[in-house]
Amino acid sequence: MRLLLTRPEADSAALAQMLRSMGHETAIAPLLTIRFIDDAEIPARAWQALLVTSANGARALGRHRAAASLKGVAVLAVGEASAEAAAEQGFTNVRAAGGDVDRLAALAVAELDPAMGPLLHAAGSVVAGDLVSLLGSRGFDVERAVLYEAKKAERLPGDVLTELERGTLDGALFYSPRTARHFARLVKKAGLEQRLENATAYCLSPAVAAALEGLGFRALKIAPEPSQKALLALISA
Repeated sequence: MRLLLTRPEADSAALAQMLRSMGHETAIAPLLTIRFIDDAEIPARAWQALLVTSANGARALGRHRAAASLKGVAVLAVGEASAEAAAEQGFTNVRAAGGDVDRLAALAVAELDPAMGPLLHAAGSVVAGDLVSLLGSRGFDVERAVLYEAKKAERLPGDVLTELERGTLDGALFYSPRTARHFARLVKKAGLEQRLENATAYCLSPAVAAALEGLGFRALKIAPEPSQKALLALISA
């Protein structure tokens, strides 16, 4: 199949390599561009654990000037991709939750103790779910550090627009409701919402699929659990 990837450039490049190994072709349209905020303040506290809700959060932590003092702190990551990114950045004690913020909060409650110190949430300028409130209600002291921001693309790349016009894409992968909503806006802006009838949208969650309803995809398929492994298995199926 020929599949459209909509994640930021670094994530899409890694994903494209995996899909090629599965026998698929890819086209890439990064809908978000990541800017790391290297001068963001991370207070010097005795952090019990670091909470990572995206791969870019892990990358932002790894490149921050405070990284050397944090590499030995436990990392709880929202899912497998975020956990892998943290490990690649040199964090040595990493555990993955089930793929969404609620499961990450549940893992923190199960594994951590409010009395053992504060938690640092490495976040972007836009967050999905309120991890601070979820864990604050369970007695944890959680501090959010905004370490990166994601800027939306103003238009789809010209080669991707051509593929949409010609109907050469078999499918597209979507990992977040925010990205899915922005894709829908850009497709409608280009007047191509009726050119998706031959393509299937592969969605990480029901919320992602809901953001694409009415866009004209042949089908919206939802991963049985919010993980990249489940999403890729959905494509193979």
